[in-house]
Amino acid sequence: MKILHVPCLEDNYSYLIIDESTKEAAVVDPVEPEKLVNAANEHGLHLKLVLTTHHHWDHAGGNEKIKEMVPGIKVYGGSLDNVRGCTNKVENGDKVSLGADVNILALHTPCHTKGHISYYVTGKEGEDPAVFTGDTLFIAGCGKFFEGTAEQMYQSLCVTLGSLPKPTQVYCGHEYTVKNLQFALTVEPDSVKIQEKLSWAQKQRRAGLPTIPSTIEEEMETNPFMRAELPDVQAKVGCHSPVEALRKIRLMKDNWRG
Repeated sequence: MKILHVPCLEDNYSYLIIDESTKEAAVVDPVEPEKLVNAANEHGLHLKLVLTTHHHWDHAGGNEKIKEMVPGIKVYGGSLDNVRGCTNKVENGDKVSLGADVNILALHTPCHTKGHISYYVTGKEGEDPAVFTGDTLFIAGCGKFFEGTAEQMYQSLCVTLGSLPKPTQVYCGHEYTVKNLQFALTVEPDSVKIQEKLSWAQKQRRAGLPTIPSTIEEEMETNPFMRAELPDVQAKVGCHSPVEALRKIRLMKDNWRG
């Protein structure tokens, strides 16, 4: 399994997931389909699937166009999200295979949108798994609660995604990492791990490089929304439960002008 990132629009990421033995590929959120089709052609790939994380235009807006460009391509999207161009609706636990060795598991991770899907992808034995989290989990952040509640985001982040294997590579929908880590330091100003990751992320961006992927383990160490489970973090924001802390940290982030 190989993963290529394709920057789109101002700060979006689309992705190519490649089964290396067959050269079959899936695309995640191809908002600028020309870029994805060109990248696929450059690498000699056969595009088979579109994996749409949620219905917002900057993720699903290229679906109809890519169907025109690649006749017969299947477009997957959450059954509760009205995903444009969708041919195959998925629910939590649904499985899709790609090529010889790549398996994709749909995880329902609602809150940002009610039908948001994260895609957990495994390859050959010995390869680290990956998860494509759209706008539910960002590196050191999470999506705004447009269509859901703090309870849902807690379930999506801390239970569903938090239970994935720690080495799982996290590929999110936007390059928001530097700002997210700057905010994370306002929650935990003494965190050496957050300070170190911020310094690394700033260097990456200055060099024109992405900050993806992260890992589930790194997120548990540096992401204030995933750390809302910790009594220490709850105390820092004056709360007594994970859900209450998550709600408070989201409110703080929404009002933060960093």
